[in-house]
Amino acid sequence: MSLKKFGENDVIVNTMKAYPMCKFFVFDGKIYYNDTPAVSGAFSDRVYNVPPGHISLYEYNIDKKIGKNKFIYPFITKDGAGDSFTTVSDSSYQTDYSYGDVISGSYPMSASITREFMTPKAGNLITRTTSSWDGKADVDVYYRGPKYRHFYALKNKLDFYGVRSEHYKVSSSHGDKSEQRINLISIPSIFYGAAIKPGSLSLKWYLTGSLIGELRDTKQNGELIEVTGSSTGSVAGVVLYEEGFILLTGSWVLNAETIGLESGSAPRVPKTPKWIYFGAGSNDDVNQTTTGSGSFVSASFDLSFKGTTETQVLTMFAHALRGKVNYSNNPTFLEYSQSQIETTSSLVYQENASREIYNTVSSSYSDYSSPFKRQVYISRVAVYDEKKNLIGIATLANPILKKEDQDLSFKLKLDI
Repeated sequence: MSLKKFGENDVIVNTMKAYPMCKFFVFDGKIYYNDTPAVSGAFSDRVYNVPPGHISLYEYNIDKKIGKNKFIYPFITKDGAGDSFTTVSDSSYQTDYSYGDVISGSYPMSASITREFMTPKAGNLITRTTSSWDGKADVDVYYRGPKYRHFYALKNKLDFYGVRSEHYKVSSSHGDKSEQRINLISIPSIFYGAAIKPGSLSLKWYLTGSLIGELRDTKQNGELIEVTGSSTGSVAGVVLYEEGFILLTGSWVLNAETIGLESGSAPRVPKTPKWIYFGAGSNDDVNQTTTGSGSFVSASFDLSFKGTTETQVLTMFAHALRGKVNYSNNPTFLEYSQSQIETTSSLVYQENASREIYNTVSSSYSDYSSPFKRQVYISRVAVYDEKKNLIGIATLANPILKKEDQDLSFKLKLDI
């Protein structure tokens, strides 16, 4: 084994940026992710034990079924340290559990897109008039209760992105989002990484298999512009690239046919296709039963985009220079049937210094041995820290021949 320090230019750290494609297809209340079908296992009808269109966050409990092949689960025993899960409130921790009790969670955990349809109603508005310091009346209009708390949480961010486009702003010349019907689609960051790549987002609406409308962020500024449909060029909403939210407010009719698109109590009135109904059936409790309409299955939706992933890559160059790295610890490096020990006693242990190295030089002729040349086969490259502790091993697919008069360099890459 030969130890050698990395040189000044032998260790490189850089960032690899990639744009993986991500696609969701929504049909009949089910979501299909990247056209991946559900795979059945020996114990479960779904190997990952997550619904269609979802991904398992930790990929625990693979092909398991309660009763035969029990699920694993996270747990904490209540003790003086006070450790608990974030889903357990302080009051519940104190009153519902005694010391020694087991607080457990559940796997698998999954993620998928979610749709929220928001319809502000006049009854939820409260108007309050107060007197200001200058004697003039101040009128405040706000909503009763956090009914659409996800939209409220995004209001500051929407106004912040108003420098990209006026369509982001909560209140602008294009209307007041607080008074509009909003279709909010949430995309977990595990699907897109650091951000959705601008210019890659596409929303397609199909009716009975035919494309009736498509939105794209062609300007790469967050505006979702209709490129196919009844109002080509109109902006139907915006996308928050870094946060993974899509807000659709387009209320124009894409097709004259009416279908069941809203859930709720009877009577349920069929709706004409509009962008505010895009993605109906995406974990929003909208399906044939809740809409009370068999026509619900005539609509299908395609949502696709490219994510942005940044991976730190450590590249190391290990050099085997000529005249060096010419010895092996492999027993086959030496001639077979040689005495390993020359002298041994209670006072002396001396190895055989005249052992011969096995000649691995091949000959093209029968019954003829080529002249001996010093050479080895390198099969692994080990990496050590400054204290000579082994921290990693790179194994070659096939051993590489290293001759004494050769220079070899091995490129090792590690994604962090």
